[in-house]
Amino acid sequence: MSDPIITAQGLCKAYVLGRRRLDVLRGVDLTVRAGEFLALRGASGAGKSTLLHLLGGLDRPDAGSIEVGGQHLNRLSPGELTQFRNRRVGFIFQAYHLLPELDAVENVVLPARMARRPLAESLQQARELLRRVGLAERLDHRPAELSGGEQQRVAIARCLINDPQLILADEPTGNLDSKTGAEVLELLLTLRAERGTTLVVCTHDARVASRAERVIDLVDGRVS
Repeated sequence: MSDPIITAQGLCKAYVLGRRRLDVLRGVDLTVRAGEFLALRGASGAGKSTLLHLLGGLDRPDAGSIEVGGQHLNRLSPGELTQFRNRRVGFIFQAYHLLPELDAVENVVLPARMARRPLAESLQQARELLRRVGLAERLDHRPAELSGGEQQRVAIARCLINDPQLILADEPTGNLDSKTGAEVLELLLTLRAERGTTLVVCTHDARVASRAERVIDLVDGRVS
């Protein structure tokens, strides 16, 4: 068994909506081993996306601790968290989050630009990744010129540009038809196997969960 890449203990997170307090996570403990494919399941509002955001340093817990790859996220400054997200984590979202004014290569290369990597090298890698995900003929296309499946492939290439240790995917097949979703899932699993990357996916999709090495259910903010 490989060593843990994620160790989370006692995670709590709440949001205040007007006069109402919404407790989303209520003491979550989670360990994920390096190279593992873990699926997080649960009904809408169960806390899946919130947990994913905490693990990736997009948000901070109200209580509890998170260690990813030997780094204690609770102890990192905002600037250090930004570097952590940029260099160690790849994010894939259901809504793709591509910049509409940029073409496919420009969207993929953005995280490398933020990491201040050499531009020529990064552009070459972005083109190679887009070819790898089947978009060799779409390099100069903007998001509005791409199908949903093609946009998700661009998002996958973007998440790989800095060779992350950890990929966090939030409903990556949720906006896709069944055929395209299956193709995207196969692509993601192939790339993960080639690179030995840890993959944590939030999903309602039974096909995605069935391919995971381990499945965890969140119910009312707790691990079931």
